[in-house]
Amino acid sequence: MHDGVKTTVRTGRTGQTTQADVEETRYQRGLRVLSQVDGTAGEQVVAKLAEFAPDFARLLVEFPFGDVYARPQLGLREREIATIAALTAMGTARPQLEVHIAAGLHVGLTREEIMEVIMQMGVYAGFPAALNGIAAAREVFGRHDAAQGEGGA
Repeated sequence: MHDGVKTTVRTGRTGQTTQADVEETRYQRGLRVLSQVDGTAGEQVVAKLAEFAPDFARLLVEFPFGDVYARPQLGLREREIATIAALTAMGTARPQLEVHIAAGLHVGLTREEIMEVIMQMGVYAGFPAALNGIAAAREVFGRHDAAQGEGGA
């Protein structure tokens, strides 16, 4: 299967093309973007999912990250704001919300920004959804603090 997209690789101080027309598949692009969003945590989620549902794991990498997140119109911070808002408003996707709150921290959102996004959803999705989002944020922030205390990132 060939789903490559031609990209140009520029390296070095001169910015000269060192390897033209490098093929990057949707999957490779998706893994690259997933790593930018989630660090190694995203790779671990995909690896665990691939043990049971390899086709779905591949789709999870290719479509959201290889196709949508990779688009240049929004940065990763803005995409995580939108994702945290949507998952909070859904009110039924706590595991995914926790993953994306952690991803928001990873791409540079502050705790205050994340809490503002969740609070904003109280207006449109209701207080129960916002309260569930706050509980998820509390859990993620606690894990993040514990990891910082252990020398983790």
